[in-house]
Amino acid sequence: MKGTRLGRSPGLPWAAGTMRSLRFIAAGALVSHPQLALQSLDGMAHNLYPLLFKASYLLERVDVVRAVLGRWPAEEFPLGALLGPSGDDPGDLRDRACRACLEACVRGLADHALQGGRHRRLCVADLTGIRDVQVQRCPCGRALGKWGRTRLLAKTCCALQAEPLGAGRPVQVLADLFVTEGNFEVVAQALRPAGRAPLRVQCPSLRADSLSPCQLLQLLRLAGPGSLRSLAVVHNVRLHAGHVRDLLRVGLPQLASLTLPTKAFDTPPAWALNPDAEDALLTSIAGELGRMSRLTELGVAFSRLTGKVPKLLGPLRTPLRALDLANCALNHADMAFLADCVHAAHLEVLDLSGHHLADLYPATFFRLLGRAAQTLRVLTLEDCGFTDNHVSMLVLGLSPCHRLRELKFLGNPLSARALRRLFAALCELPALRCVEFPVPRDCYPEGAPYPQDELAMSKFDQQKYDEIAQELRAVLLRADRGDIQVSTPLFGSFDPDIQETSSELGGFLLQAFKTALENFSRALKQAE
Repeated sequence: MKGTRLGRSPGLPWAAGTMRSLRFIAAGALVSHPQLALQSLDGMAHNLYPLLFKASYLLERVDVVRAVLGRWPAEEFPLGALLGPSGDDPGDLRDRACRACLEACVRGLADHALQGGRHRRLCVADLTGIRDVQVQRCPCGRALGKWGRTRLLAKTCCALQAEPLGAGRPVQVLADLFVTEGNFEVVAQALRPAGRAPLRVQCPSLRADSLSPCQLLQLLRLAGPGSLRSLAVVHNVRLHAGHVRDLLRVGLPQLASLTLPTKAFDTPPAWALNPDAEDALLTSIAGELGRMSRLTELGVAFSRLTGKVPKLLGPLRTPLRALDLANCALNHADMAFLADCVHAAHLEVLDLSGHHLADLYPATFFRLLGRAAQTLRVLTLEDCGFTDNHVSMLVLGLSPCHRLRELKFLGNPLSARALRRLFAALCELPALRCVEFPVPRDCYPEGAPYPQDELAMSKFDQQKYDEIAQELRAVLLRADRGDIQVSTPLFGSFDPDIQETSSELGGFLLQAFKTALENFSRALKQAE
């Protein structure tokens, strides 16, 4: 840039009060003149490439984004770190899943992988670290979600498989993959190149939905189970306990986070009448979990685990930091185990939704809260039957949880008066920043039953709710706790993965419904 005079271009998004270095401001000024930036790249000092990349990403100068990555001078390209805060720019762009910029990144990566000579230096491209959010802050406002990023990368890798690798090693691409029926084939092809492909995908994190158990097992083997750190099998993957056992037997030594879909611990149909076989199957699954020396996060929501929690969690070799047992039909023995086990003192995220904790096992629940108080950051207690009579107990249980940042207790029949009292107590939790509270019972017709279905849940007095919500916010403001965000997301918080694949999931559900009707009709005909 030496010797080049650049004026300040209009419209640059340099926010007032942002402390950026002169180097970054100069990089932004250069990038705002794309042709000049492209002509200057070959003579640019290598330590300026990260600044040029972030500035071009910020300004959505996609030609520059692609060219910078195509000529990347270092052996590593850490996307998340480059977009995050730095000494030159404190801004954080990791929540900008900008479609245009991310497409330019992958195209630049392909350009780099195909070239030879002195420009061919990149060995590892780490494309992880992007956060998917509901509202995009990028100028174009068009996001490329995890599923779309997976398909884009897979299609690019497949297109390059026919190209000669040339001198040097292939570029290893680290990417969090989201695979469904809609992109399964292209991802499978990308993960099993026939020869020495220019790009080789490595998968530290895998999310799978709308796949058959056979497809899931195939995908897991292709993705390299030995290096997988996170596995989330969700929603429309129909697993039973036999499938779970086979899945874990693949070998997942590095796995730190495991999420399984609804009914994943149901007994296989062929074993339904054999209690001994069912017990042996659970023991086998627990043994496989016990071999995972790095497992710290486990989600098994909506699986019937009555009386099975001690056997399932007992063999684990490391304390859990996150545990989701929502709607698992836990009994007193399960709760007693949780309250006294080694995991309790290490839990940071806990979900016990769907259990009437205060009525059925109050002592063990509050003992569990007491043991987790020093570490707990996120607590979810939705549809737990908490009423006005339980507020004093709830306040007492939550009072030691000084690190709690998020509390979610939707679906509990609490009155406005009880909520005001609870909010006054929540003001005393110094780390609390987010509260999801239920529609007050006062807003529903007299005698409305709980738990509610979606139709009943949505039929409440909106005006009365708004008035009460304003009162609750006033409780926080009087205590100088305007830093606590409160909301009532009736139908769940924003899930970017579901949002992105909603059309495919809807089609999958319709097909499943059609198949069920056909099977029912066939059974009726056979009965006749």
